Amino acid sequence: MNKIELEMRTKEFSLQLIHFLESLPNNYLGEALGRQLLKSGTSIGANYREANRAESKADFIHKLAIVEKEASETLYWLELMLEAGIGANQEAIRLMQEAKELLAIFTAAGRTSKGRR
Repeated sequence: MNKIELEMRTKEFSLQLIHFLESLPNNYLGEALGRQLLKSGTSIGANYREANRAESKADFIHKLAIVEKEASETLYWLELMLEAGIGANQEAIRLMQEAKELLAIFTAAGRTSKGRR
């Protein structure tokens, strides 16, 4: 997968998260957890775009590390919502799978960029 395809994949993930958020209850828990998920989930694509426009290799590695952290945090919020029964379960499971795949991709990319395998 090239960087343009991965940018599109992360953007699609953000859009899917936005649609998932519409299934959350309109109460304090839904709003609080939804806000956290929205911030971390949409940051994956935004920070990956920034990484692709980095000013140096060190800047790229740093921004990629942020992408990895945001993907991990997104997975956490999805796990929490699923286990608490908040939101559409099947959609949460599907989004968790995609978050896991993105996390694996960015973890591997970070290791490769640093010269570690």
